[in-house]
Amino acid sequence: MAAKDSATGGLSAFGRIKAILGGSAGNLVEWYDWFAYTSTSLYFARHFFPGEDAVGQQLQTAAIFAAGFIARPLGAWLMGVYADKGGRRAALTLSVAMMSLGSFAIAILPTYAQIGVWAQLLLLGARLVQGLSLGGEYGASATYMSEMAGAKRRGFWSSFQYTTLVAGQLTALLVLVILQHTLSKEALDAWGWRVPFAIGGALAIVVFWIRTGLEETRSFIAAENDANRGSTLALLREHPKETAAILALTSAGSLSFYAYTTYMQKFLVNTTGFAKDTATGIMAGVLIIYMLIQPGVGWLSDHVGRKTTMAVGLAAGALATFPVMSAIATADAPVAAFGLVMILVLCHSGYSAVNAAIKAELFPAHVRALGVALPYAVANAVFGGTAEYVAGWLKKLGHESAFYIYVALVMAVAAVVAARLRNTNKTSLILDD
Repeated sequence: MAAKDSATGGLSAFGRIKAILGGSAGNLVEWYDWFAYTSTSLYFARHFFPGEDAVGQQLQTAAIFAAGFIARPLGAWLMGVYADKGGRRAALTLSVAMMSLGSFAIAILPTYAQIGVWAQLLLLGARLVQGLSLGGEYGASATYMSEMAGAKRRGFWSSFQYTTLVAGQLTALLVLVILQHTLSKEALDAWGWRVPFAIGGALAIVVFWIRTGLEETRSFIAAENDANRGSTLALLREHPKETAAILALTSAGSLSFYAYTTYMQKFLVNTTGFAKDTATGIMAGVLIIYMLIQPGVGWLSDHVGRKTTMAVGLAAGALATFPVMSAIATADAPVAAFGLVMILVLCHSGYSAVNAAIKAELFPAHVRALGVALPYAVANAVFGGTAEYVAGWLKKLGHESAFYIYVALVMAVAAVVAARLRNTNKTSLILDD
């Protein structure tokens, strides 16, 4: 086993909280910018893909959503290497600058009616830039927050990485809700969908300034002289099992997350039959509770073990997905749909609340950011990025329930992998402080 890195010893409670909150704020904005695309796609799809029916337009926008994921492994690799060589803070600052650029680009893009196919290509380009950014953000922020968290409450504090991820998605939905209630449907369809992207670009500039003032982690400082810092070969040679485990865990975590949250909004409209604003309201309520329970599950993992928490959550999700999604498809009341979706996200919390900590604890400091980021981004691109497209494709073929089975099977495999992990509460390669 590799030697544990230096502790965050000497960091005051206030300093620790300040670092966690600073990293969390940036994570929230990054994910807000990413999810603004999915929350508004029901409105802008026709501007970029005219001539299609509603399902066809969503398939086209989902394809570009998936393309953004293709860039994430490259961003994860580049930013993971940079975070291990140049520092966690430097990588976090660069990633949010790139996200701001992509958001502002979408906010001002001309439509298909104005420049033809170039509108689609520019939308694709903007999403690729955002994909590069987010590919680097996950590994850098998960590593930074886990290293700053401290051993006794690492599950609790690192859970804010996913808390702010969900908060970013929730904020994107809430911005849409506000626009739905302040603009006419015609205005929202015509130009109002651009507003969330402009807001995201501006917020990212603010976060860029905040992140330049973050304190660097002592774990990174202690590993600055390691000759293998940020080495991809060292990662694959020294930690193949850990890398493979993260691939499996992220495959299930990302697929189910996008199935239960981003795709669910479209599912409630196109399958269950709710109005767009009703579906948005249901998902906003779900995400608020989902966000708030993350620290509680993280706290639980500090006491019962992170691998146990993750294995139970993934297994529960595998068992619940088919019957619950089948029930949602025929729900006739918003409160019933809300309760059913809550069952799914409660299961997912076993994964989401602890994934940052458990992944960071598997690697030594000199390859930690890369080890967390690269397998995560690859699995996310293959499974998370294609979730909406696969769901829409199966729906168009008339086999929508096959998607439920697909999600359940991937989660079942990951549950077995999680159960076989070592107990990182006791074997963490982040030195206890």
